Amino acid sequence: MDIDLHCHSTASDGALAPREVVLRAHQQGVEVLSLTDHDTLEGLIEAQQAAQEVGIKLITGIEMSCLWGGATIHVLGYDFALDDPTLLAAVKDLHEGRWLRAQEIAKRLAAKGMPDALAGAQAIQAALGDSLNAPARPHFAQFLVNAGHVRDHAEAFRKWLGAGKIGDVKQHWPSFDDTMAVLTQAKASISLAHLYHYNFTRTKRRRLVQDFVNAGGHAIEVVNGMQPAEQVGTLSILAREFNLKVTAGSDFHLPRQWSELGKYRAIPDDLTPLFVHHSNNSL
Repeated sequence: MDIDLHCHSTASDGALAPREVVLRAHQQGVEVLSLTDHDTLEGLIEAQQAAQEVGIKLITGIEMSCLWGGATIHVLGYDFALDDPTLLAAVKDLHEGRWLRAQEIAKRLAAKGMPDALAGAQAIQAALGDSLNAPARPHFAQFLVNAGHVRDHAEAFRKWLGAGKIGDVKQHWPSFDDTMAVLTQAKASISLAHLYHYNFTRTKRRRLVQDFVNAGGHAIEVVNGMQPAEQVGTLSILAREFNLKVTAGSDFHLPRQWSELGKYRAIPDDLTPLFVHHSNNSL
């Protein structure tokens, strides 16, 4: 695909620096890209510079963590000003919250006989080129692998870091309503990310979409990488029912995992994309 609205760099939990993400996207034929790192804007200036060099249209983006119904969910914000004061203040709070979260993850792992997880995760993160932000669960997963506590990332998430496990720390996120208000005030276009990443019943998923619409949301992410086609179909039905636009993206974190930049299932033809790419490189 020539447009990718969901990817990550070393500014959060990706494996490539922002510049490298942009260059790789260009190599993959992407012409419109949004770097949507978790709870930070730090990679966007570097990404903008790289995008100008290779002729990619870069849309400012962020994937913000928040709490809804006791669960952590992610909301994608797009096309905002990098100097918006409300958004900058919210990101500062998220930055601090992520450090509290990382410290809590390490504390819980230590209680289970896996000490020094925070220092280990930070070392892995620094080796990837980022040491300013708090380490995220993929960094902890790699530490657990390196320390011999698990065989691979999949086991790390299955036993210790996945949803409902001891490393799934939620209490430091802002509320869904507050996050939506921040993005609205920043005049961002807002999409609800990967609804099938949450262990919700169909009724609860629909209730989240209704609350999202009530809070002024614009789109839902109907395609996230190479997710099953039946999930795309279900999310497409929700988009039609609630008259929402749609977004799609690879959710790229590192090469050869989940989905490559620009690679994801097609959006059904009858849905309206949040951003439309034209051959003259305008949106």
